[in-house]
Amino acid sequence: MNKTRKLTGLALLTAIVFALQFLAVVIPIRVGPFSVSLVLLPIVLGAALYGPAAAAWLGLVFSLAVLFSGDAGPFMAVNPLGAIFTVIAKGVAAGFVGGLVYRLFEKKNRYFATVAAAVITPFTNTFIFILGCLAFFMETIEGWAGASGYEGSAVGFIVFGMIGLNFIFEILTNAILSPTVLRLINYRKKDKP
Repeated sequence: MNKTRKLTGLALLTAIVFALQFLAVVIPIRVGPFSVSLVLLPIVLGAALYGPAAAAWLGLVFSLAVLFSGDAGPFMAVNPLGAIFTVIAKGVAAGFVGGLVYRLFEKKNRYFATVAAAVITPFTNTFIFILGCLAFFMETIEGWAGASGYEGSAVGFIVFGMIGLNFIFEILTNAILSPTVLRLINYRKKDKP
């Protein structure tokens, strides 16, 4: 692939990721206390077009936008280093894993590869978020759980109070919109020199 084309495409996707995250802060789509990440779709597109490393880059951009937008504010107030580590790890891993999954299935079936990457990307993002919560924020989350009626069940609060509907919405949105991503991928792959 032409290096200039790849850099231009990655620059465009980088701008889209950054803009979508900041737009989500201005016009939030919230489920519970957290905003839904529609920004994961351009990461999947980057994974399919440019590979896992490019998707990891886009995940890093997403992570930095989350940190700069204030979306991680409640966690930054509790443990800034834990919040920064968790946010960066989940974004980078989500992009990289999405890229690996796409590459794994691409030659067999692009549609399946796209849907699989579109589902695994938010799954990875959420899974690492849960790990970060368990590692860095359990005492605080136990307090939040008690205040929200999840007395004695911090893990239940994480899964059902903090993530639940948000996660389901992200998975469904990505799966539903993945045919659009596939069209963009097919258009780009057909247009290759």
